[in-house]
Amino acid sequence: MTTTDTSDSTPTHTAPTGPTTGPAGGSAHTPQDSLVIRPTTEADLPAVVAMLADDSLGAQRESPDDLTPYREALKRLDADPNQRLVVAERAGRVVGTLQLTFVPGLSRKGATRSIIEAVRVHADERGSGLGTLFIQWAVDESRAGGCQLVQLTSDATRKDAHRFYERLGFTPSHVGFKLQL
Repeated sequence: MTTTDTSDSTPTHTAPTGPTTGPAGGSAHTPQDSLVIRPTTEADLPAVVAMLADDSLGAQRESPDDLTPYREALKRLDADPNQRLVVAERAGRVVGTLQLTFVPGLSRKGATRSIIEAVRVHADERGSGLGTLFIQWAVDESRAGGCQLVQLTSDATRKDAHRFYERLGFTPSHVGFKLQL
């Protein structure tokens, strides 16, 4: 992917052009057609929150009708140099979102790791190859940021997502735990 210089701390990336093949039933365009991965802005929040809420799990925990907490969260994310909240935009339309977090640590000889979270692709883009491009972007950003490990979690019920991540080289090596506060 090529980088375009911007005034924001997170560069905008334009996917290279060229033919790709995707699963049957995917979008008619290639995943790279006019695709831009860029930092999320406040104007993007309605589309981002709608994607977060667009499944049975997200519908229970997201509130697309009240963007106030999301605006506050975006301000916190923008102020943190270890956070990358990005959208994928095609032809002026937000079609995906992803959060990438850099975590410095002591383990693994002081390794920095990245965590990929909140990966969502708009319903009419699923199967187009956009998810693969998005994860490749996150891995490339992690590598460029000096990370030695990329990790992610996925809800135990998301079996299709698990197969997707395994197909991209991720291994289900750990069991995750959460404590709701």
